[in-house]
Amino acid sequence: METPFIFGKIATEKNFTDREKETADLVQNFMSLINTIIISPRRWGKSSLVNKAAKLAMAQDSNLRICHIDLFNVRSEEHFYSLLAQKVIAATSTKWEEAIESAKSFFSHLVPKISIGTDSTNEVSIDFDWEEVKRNPDEVLDLAEKIAKKKGLKIVICVDEFQNIAEFTDPDYFQKKLRSHWQLHQSVAYCLYGSKRHMMMEVFTDSSKPFYKFGNLMFLNKIETPCLVEFFKSRFADTGKNIDDEASHLIAKLVDNHPYYAQQLAQLSWLRTKDVCTVEIVREAHTALVEQLSLLFVTITETLTTQQLNYLKALIAGEKAISSTEVMHRYQISSTTSISRSKATLIKNDILDNKAGEISFQDPIYAYWLKTEYFAK
Repeated sequence: METPFIFGKIATEKNFTDREKETADLVQNFMSLINTIIISPRRWGKSSLVNKAAKLAMAQDSNLRICHIDLFNVRSEEHFYSLLAQKVIAATSTKWEEAIESAKSFFSHLVPKISIGTDSTNEVSIDFDWEEVKRNPDEVLDLAEKIAKKKGLKIVICVDEFQNIAEFTDPDYFQKKLRSHWQLHQSVAYCLYGSKRHMMMEVFTDSSKPFYKFGNLMFLNKIETPCLVEFFKSRFADTGKNIDDEASHLIAKLVDNHPYYAQQLAQLSWLRTKDVCTVEIVREAHTALVEQLSLLFVTITETLTTQQLNYLKALIAGEKAISSTEVMHRYQISSTTSISRSKATLIKNDILDNKAGEISFQDPIYAYWLKTEYFAK
């Protein structure tokens, strides 16, 4: 029997929970060709949300095409251009012959190198001579707009891990180049998102950056407890099992409503359940999850400085006035400058999150491990 909970990959249909307002807003943005930037900590379901909204939007508009691009392993402009052209052509072609024809006809200065995959998908790969692209980047950056107008389509290009463009040789210049082209497109919109929240915030909320006010900002919140509880009950019931109300609430509480961990802890609890999942089963599953991740947490913790750890210890203890002389003395924090430096680094490294001045852990299981294991010694 397949487990009823999904984590670590895109959640679809019954595996997707809540996000009704965000889904409706994103569908509307896609259909209206409104640029959208989605910002949230990593593993909060951005990719699943985009995937669901894309399917719903295309089902409502037969002329709409959604192009998905993942920059996870993209570290250069050259790779970006090839991937952009390849994905745009694939999303706007119904068969490989049409894809090849598009690859040839929509470029006047660039000569694409075309290859066809040998598997059943017959995916068309496109590459360019980098020296030619450097001279004529416009042809790739405006490709989607040209195809949309020629074929009477509307196109939305969804770019995951968008913050990775910061790894390019001259990221600010590249961003200016993208913005100068993309802001002129009338038949194409862009949905940009990524797993590095602080970097995405810098790119889109800093008035000195090229992508400032590029589109609608969508901030994802945690999923509300009632929605998670109903989701757990529904998925357990789908497999002939049950989970009591207290156990459902406990799963949400132990993972602090974190979407990824909610699915993972629910799965571990489901695997341990014969008929009815109880609080005892959930606690057992939670202990197993913490143990499973402990080696990773040790590795992360070993990269932190003593001052960063002292700051985290004070934060976990619930100290509100960490910069007070008394608290700094108690936790051996050297200065207020040290606090600011530690906080900034921990946010940059995605260990902490700063939402409207409220500092919290991005990973609730890591916070629990620090409190009950590392700092408890």
